[in-house]
Amino acid sequence: MSDSENSGREVSPAETASTPAAREGAAPGPAKKGMPRKWLYVVLVLAFLFVMMPYLLWQATWFGRPLNDEQMVKAFVDVVHPREAQHALSQVADRMESSDPHVRESAKQWYPRVVLESTSSDPALRSTSAWVMGADPTEPSFHAALLRLLQDPDPMVQRNAALSLVRFKDDAGHDLIVSMLQPWGLASPAAGKLAERLTVGDTVNVGTLVGRIDAGGDKVEIRTKMPGTLDHWLVQDGATVTLDQHIAQLDPGQDMVLNSLAALYFIGREQDIQSIAPYARGVPGMPPSVAQQASQSMDAIRSRASAPTPAPAKP
Repeated sequence: MSDSENSGREVSPAETASTPAAREGAAPGPAKKGMPRKWLYVVLVLAFLFVMMPYLLWQATWFGRPLNDEQMVKAFVDVVHPREAQHALSQVADRMESSDPHVRESAKQWYPRVVLESTSSDPALRSTSAWVMGADPTEPSFHAALLRLLQDPDPMVQRNAALSLVRFKDDAGHDLIVSMLQPWGLASPAAGKLAERLTVGDTVNVGTLVGRIDAGGDKVEIRTKMPGTLDHWLVQDGATVTLDQHIAQLDPGQDMVLNSLAALYFIGREQDIQSIAPYARGVPGMPPSVAQQASQSMDAIRSRASAPTPAPAKP
């Protein structure tokens, strides 16, 4: 075997003993210095962190991680980290929708806490609470809280409340649900000079930084309160705007559209068809599932409209 063929493979002790150098008693060459011990530790620690960080991040953000009752209590009273309470709320929803009747029954001990979180100063907690309450459409305290949340100052809280009310066979949030299919205007949070950050076509989520307002030297951030796509700016970059002036138009996000269409399948009215029809024809950027749901919702609305009105019961 040639030297080139030997290079790159480990040589066994037997082969080493039979080499010319070993046979001739040649002294071994100087030993190569290894990595200093302290740097070896540093490398090992970094390697450990690279493995652990994704896991720790997943643990911190994934609301599916189970919590026991003691952990639920701690999460709900943690006012410093609202996401802990959100995690606990999602766990209540999981228990409410469990196939095990004993687990579903155990969720009821948390119902007062779910209602309490719907009064939180944190809109994310109110929004999550509104979503959770839709999991049990037989609970009167949930129904009352959801009707109140229709007037919440945060648009995502309003929409979650309207969608959950559909499960109570209550269409009090009908107009809000239809508005979820429409573009919406982003208002300026202050008067001053606009500095745009995003471009047309960019996707936004709740809290996305869209731009800033230079208000007399103060930089006021413009953040979105709903998910969607930036359709176009209503004013030019660098223009002076007033407080609450609409500065951009955004199209609704895919999930919002699907949720609205699914709700209108049950509570939609004939006049809603004109808002649904464009999605049935297909909207650029929306998946086929949106067009399919739109068609099904229109069929359900037409079926209800054509159904004969039941005769009043005889006394």
